[in-house]
Amino acid sequence: MSDSIIETSDERLRRLVREVVDLLEKQKLEETILQHQPMSRHELIENLMHKQHQVALRQKLDSLHAADIAYVLESLPQAQRLAVWAQVDPEMDGEILLHVSDAVRESLISDMDRDELLHATEQLDTDEIADLAPDLPEEVMQELLKSLNDQTRAQLESVLSYEEDTVAAIMDFGMVAIREDTTLGVVLRYLRQRGDLPENTDKLFVVDKQGVLRGVLSLKRLLLRSPEARVADVMSRDVVMFHLDDDASVAARAFERYGLLSVPVVDDQQRLVGRVSIDAIVDYIRHESDEEALAQAGLLQEEDLFAGIWKSVKNRWVWLGINLLTAFASTRVIDLFDDTISRVVALASLMPIVAGIGGNTGTQTSTLIVRSLALGLVDSSNVRRLVFKEIAIGLINGIVWGSVIGVLTYALYRDPKLASVMAAAMTLNLLVAAVTGLFVPLIRARLDLDPAIGTSVLLTAITDGMGFFIFLGLATLFLLN
Repeated sequence: MSDSIIETSDERLRRLVREVVDLLEKQKLEETILQHQPMSRHELIENLMHKQHQVALRQKLDSLHAADIAYVLESLPQAQRLAVWAQVDPEMDGEILLHVSDAVRESLISDMDRDELLHATEQLDTDEIADLAPDLPEEVMQELLKSLNDQTRAQLESVLSYEEDTVAAIMDFGMVAIREDTTLGVVLRYLRQRGDLPENTDKLFVVDKQGVLRGVLSLKRLLLRSPEARVADVMSRDVVMFHLDDDASVAARAFERYGLLSVPVVDDQQRLVGRVSIDAIVDYIRHESDEEALAQAGLLQEEDLFAGIWKSVKNRWVWLGINLLTAFASTRVIDLFDDTISRVVALASLMPIVAGIGGNTGTQTSTLIVRSLALGLVDSSNVRRLVFKEIAIGLINGIVWGSVIGVLTYALYRDPKLASVMAAAMTLNLLVAAVTGLFVPLIRARLDLDPAIGTSVLLTAITDGMGFFIFLGLATLFLLN
């Protein structure tokens, strides 16, 4: 058995980054040493060494996939990133721009002139150009549109006219359409003449003379049925299809539910205009997942790890400011009960328990609701049942864990009134937390706002403030009277 260790994908990527960094640091070190050496033809030798390092770096990059180069670029500080970017084969620029994150793409595009951007984008497919369009300078987009043929220009303008999260925004035009009145033998000869198929092609789309989608023919049926059979006799007429303005999240759920590789996209007249493939769905899900994670952390947008300090600071300010205001509001609630806390010192140590458990309960509820909204499981027909369920869960949890904390409080302080107040406050705050965790994302969704953004901040503010108010209010009523 071989003693070699199989390298994982992540290990390989980290190794590539180290190798590129080593090349850059070696170049910098040798150039620094050379600058301090007294010799003739100093500039000539320095240029030769610089070119030698560039060749080594270019050879390394030429052996990598565009996605690997994108990973390397994202892992480097700005100066090193631009040094590597300058050595990338211009023929790969467009594909690499598609693979890097939005924040890194912005930094790379800002380092490219008009001609470089045009050369990079002209090599891409229509759907890929549409992906880059929001980040390209307007003058580059105008020049690019002029360079495209009429059909491609019309396709691109059609895609760009739809919202970002629609099926039209993630579809491509790499499809194979056939007529239903032909035989399988004719279709096979046609495919051989094409020479290749678009990626993720598992079926051919069957259309009539007007381009209206009539069905799909799987490659499996094409290969296994008799060449003399007609397409109309063996194709499937029960077709999963999308319309241009369908929500991309609905398409993603359909791919997951039915195990799809490609799906046709039609217009209002049922004419075939494109397709959605599994790789576009994977990219969409990853992008949405990243955005949700950033939103929950209070970041306005995706952030380049090596972006300037001021830019990163501004990206994090908004929700930090909101968090500061909500925290200040909670302190005002506590100030209302200064006299109570000073007379019953134990309240100060018990307050964080009520607020902390409430925040956890609300987070559990809000996470489930945000996920259910994303999956399309919540609508007007089941909201009422959902409300009753979450209130019941909050009430039961409040009674159970309120009783537990009440017993523990009594064991610590031997004060039945304080234990009762603690149990009642815990019960009420868990109920408030459940209701808050339910209604904050529901209301945001109803207002056409992302239910994930800011929910955790608002939830923490409400559960903390209400937790303090309920606990200290009950303590004032029952412990000081």
